[in-house]
Amino acid sequence: MSGPEDKGRATVVEPAAKTAALGGEQQAAVKPVQIWAFVGAAILLLQVYVWIRWISGPYFERVPAGPTELPTAMKTILTVYTAGIVVLFPVSVWWFIVRPWRRERQITLDGMLIGAMGLMFFQDPLLNYVNTWCTYNTWMWNRGSWSSHIPGWISPEEPGRQVAEPLLMNAPGYAYGVLLCTIAGCWVMRKVKARRPGMSNLRLIGVTAVIAFVFDFVMEGLVLMPMGLYSFPGSIQALSINAGTYYQWPVYEGLMWGGVQTGLCCLYYFTDDRGRTIAERGLDRVGGGFAKQQATRFLAIFAAVSVIFFAFYNLPAQWFGMHADPWPEDVLERSYFNGGICGAGSDMPCPDPALPLPRKGSGYIDNEGRLIMPDGVTVPEPVPFKDR
Repeated sequence: MSGPEDKGRATVVEPAAKTAALGGEQQAAVKPVQIWAFVGAAILLLQVYVWIRWISGPYFERVPAGPTELPTAMKTILTVYTAGIVVLFPVSVWWFIVRPWRRERQITLDGMLIGAMGLMFFQDPLLNYVNTWCTYNTWMWNRGSWSSHIPGWISPEEPGRQVAEPLLMNAPGYAYGVLLCTIAGCWVMRKVKARRPGMSNLRLIGVTAVIAFVFDFVMEGLVLMPMGLYSFPGSIQALSINAGTYYQWPVYEGLMWGGVQTGLCCLYYFTDDRGRTIAERGLDRVGGGFAKQQATRFLAIFAAVSVIFFAFYNLPAQWFGMHADPWPEDVLERSYFNGGICGAGSDMPCPDPALPLPRKGSGYIDNEGRLIMPDGVTVPEPVPFKDR
């Protein structure tokens, strides 16, 4: 029997005894799936380390919404939307993991992906790694963020004053929300290919990217942002729709997330004759039994998903973050969008191209234009040149 992800593709149902026996004389060679799995294990260890430090440290603290009262309509929409996301999460776990396991005694590709995409949520704060240009609505339930524990984190923040993650919304949203978008995208790819069977894979990927861009604009630019979930205050306004508002949508956001979604669709769509992704190649020759094979498979898929997110979104986001425009008044006057990190209620102005980019723990220019140095730190003295 096939799971929901197998429609229109080859079905892979491999008994445990068979998978444990595979390998033979090629057992010693390193397989592509093992390389992917090694990368996935390294990423997962980093995430666990960072999350443990966050939960056990001072940053595991609610970031308040501040004095600005949310409009009643915004509160209602955010509450209903979050409740729906939370309620549907166990349903998605049952549908994509429990139900296929009961039928086939294995975790299908969809089950692997829902876990991998849920863990991909770790990367969500990384777009602000160098400069804060995206913020969440801190009225939503939060416990701050793990961002400051990410190695090398640069953007200035402190406990209770940072871009907070709306956990009830984002954790399940990444898990099954992104998966559903990926499944829908692959359904479209199959329909396009059926209508135009002679279309090359490159053109098919291009069509998928265009559709992903349009879909992202509708979902983010017309739904999620106007309802007040988050804002891109540091958008380059000349490249943004609804520029100057709290819901300004940068066109490059559609290109970046559209790239991520296209990459995930390709990972899901372009499988071999056994229904396996490119990251799973060589799985049959991995010894150690069924459990080891499935762990290797999950880590490999998780690595592929993580690399797609990082390469198509978080890497280019750093460049756009360093070229951010001044925050619009429509954001500055709403305390629930700044997390207390800048503007009114803080002695630090919000990011502006007229100001140098401060680092976490560095000196900064305050609202009066004065240089404020950390306690016990002075401006470095110039060292005179040698005479010879």
